[in-house]
Amino acid sequence: MAPVHTIDAVLHLKARNDIRGERMESQDLAKMGEDAAVEYLSELGYEILARNFHFGRNGEIDIIAKNGEYTVFAEVKTRQWGKPEHALLSITASKQRQIVRIARGYMFINGMGELNCRFDVLTVTFQRGRPIVTHFPNAFFSRE
Repeated sequence: MAPVHTIDAVLHLKARNDIRGERMESQDLAKMGEDAAVEYLSELGYEILARNFHFGRNGEIDIIAKNGEYTVFAEVKTRQWGKPEHALLSITASKQRQIVRIARGYMFINGMGELNCRFDVLTVTFQRGRPIVTHFPNAFFSRE
């Protein structure tokens, strides 16, 4: 039987391998970051409703979660190093509009109508092979 690893151990092992010179694929890095963000939100008591939700050709929302009375639409940005604010800068006005459109699609498909929602950004960077999650609640607002 294959050994069982906790998510923290797997994230640490993959990140350590990258530090040793084994190139990590960007998809693997993104998946590790999203897993770390989901674990972080779950530990805070968020109920994870969906991951990688697609709506037509509009793209995807990384995480949809429930936090009290709010439905949270969260974008996760993962970097191997650097400051969390740098990853946050990659959420352009165009990307924000895209996330809002997909959020509306989620609400439409699920027959939710108007609801209290929030748009958060979580950045994940790796330090010594461990994920560091920084959470920016209400990172942006719908302007439409």
